[in-house]
Amino acid sequence: MKEGVGSMDPQEELTVAERIRGRYEALTQAERQLASALLANYPVLGLSSVAEVGAAAGVSSPTVVRMAKKLGYDGFPDLQSHLRAEIEARISNPINKIDHWSEQAPDTHIVNRFADAVMDNLRNTLRHLSIDDFDTVVRLLADPERRIYLVGGRITRSLADYFFTHLHVIRDGVTLIPPNANTWPHYVLEMRPGDVLVVFDVRRYERDTARFARMARSKDVSIVAFTDQWGSPVMKEAEHAFHCRIEVPSAWDSSVVTLLLVEMMIAALQTRTGEDGIKRLRTLEDLFDQTKTLRKS
Repeated sequence: MKEGVGSMDPQEELTVAERIRGRYEALTQAERQLASALLANYPVLGLSSVAEVGAAAGVSSPTVVRMAKKLGYDGFPDLQSHLRAEIEARISNPINKIDHWSEQAPDTHIVNRFADAVMDNLRNTLRHLSIDDFDTVVRLLADPERRIYLVGGRITRSLADYFFTHLHVIRDGVTLIPPNANTWPHYVLEMRPGDVLVVFDVRRYERDTARFARMARSKDVSIVAFTDQWGSPVMKEAEHAFHCRIEVPSAWDSSVVTLLLVEMMIAALQTRTGEDGIKRLRTLEDLFDQTKTLRKS
């Protein structure tokens, strides 16, 4: 668990999980054991008593209190209050969000407020992005021996579709899972150990998506999750998770940062596939020329 491409701003409003991941290397062995337990059952375990958290992680109660302070909280109750605020934010619906932003909206144009929020989201996401995880996922997706599956939810399926379209140009063996969950067992049936399932799941997480990830994981499929700053339940099954900031002054969450990360990955994959990827792209362009689908002038 390494810090991302930038250093942590102590004034930044981080989730508890982000603080744990960002300061993991500075923790003692017992604190790391506690941190791993909290992340594995996040955020539920952190809402238990100090004694219960310590017992679940196999550490002492003083270790629990000490780590909370090391993460920048006044104590364990302060950490828990932040967790409760996260849970409230995770389940916010569009109506709640309208009320929230209406109360806090400054007297500036929505264009400026929205752009500022997106830029903050981008900076905060990249600050905690693990380059090692990014490169590992690129290697997984570029491996021709692995088949790739992609799935999204009610809103995020457009991101899955976009990623699929580009992956399908770069390599073969790529499948976009349709949105109707009653067909998903058919796709699990075809999955083999070592295949990769890319899952998009953000706030108002969908139960079907988490169940699907569990079924895929039971087939020894590697799960890659694109989620928000709080973390989808899919993370319990994921080997790699990318946390993208999504909050903007709107009833709807923003996909800008998630899309940017997807496009970064597409660029890295195209580079990694080298001449094979270029040959595939040239073949596709020849096919488009034959169909006369795309304008040439």
